[in-house]
Amino acid sequence: MHIVLKEVARSYFVGKEKIEAVRNVSLEIKRREFISIVGHSGSGKTTLLSIIGGVARPTSGTVLFEDNDIYFFDKDRLSEYRCERIGFIFQFASLLPNLTAKENVLLPVLFKTHGNRDIADSEKKAIELLHRTGVGDKVNAYPSQLSGGQQRRVAIARAFINDPEIILADEPTGDLDEETEMEIMLFFRRMNEEAGTTFVMVTHNSELVRTTGRQLKMSNGLISTVLHE
Repeated sequence: MHIVLKEVARSYFVGKEKIEAVRNVSLEIKRREFISIVGHSGSGKTTLLSIIGGVARPTSGTVLFEDNDIYFFDKDRLSEYRCERIGFIFQFASLLPNLTAKENVLLPVLFKTHGNRDIADSEKKAIELLHRTGVGDKVNAYPSQLSGGQQRRVAIARAFINDPEIILADEPTGDLDEETEMEIMLFFRRMNEEAGTTFVMVTHNSELVRTTGRQLKMSNGLISTVLHE
């Protein structure tokens, strides 16, 4: 088993109101799985991804990665987990405006503590990823020179630069047209099948959901329905 969540919950207060974003979720994610999670806005999907990714500490419960609770990792080991084992694709591209597309893709390499940090090799890989995500002609362009969809593709390429074992994708194709969306999903499927990358993807797109292996539904902080395996 790759990741195991055991009775994970996360709550917070807005004024005096207690918000239970995730409620006692137990979930097993196997290596090489491709899981999609659907649900209305506010159902807890993004919070759940943040918990899996080591970004948002749960109020209770455990998150095991290879049988180790990630929230018992020290600061350095947790940073390593986030940088080298996980690839994040957020709802927004969040590119640094003063860096080119290639430099934005390379940014996570600077934070690596293990593996190859050779600049020449990393640059070659960054260019390859930009080509594979359809923006190979924008290597030296700055975010202000890119459309929203192109920025999204650069952000997707960035998520793969450190060869993560798991991709956590939050509406990864939200601002792409239908044709480009399917191109990106084909790229995801290839990375899943050829590189063995595990995917957990949040989406509202029912067409994309049908292309994934296991389909879950989240409602009011709970994983309430397995649509089918």
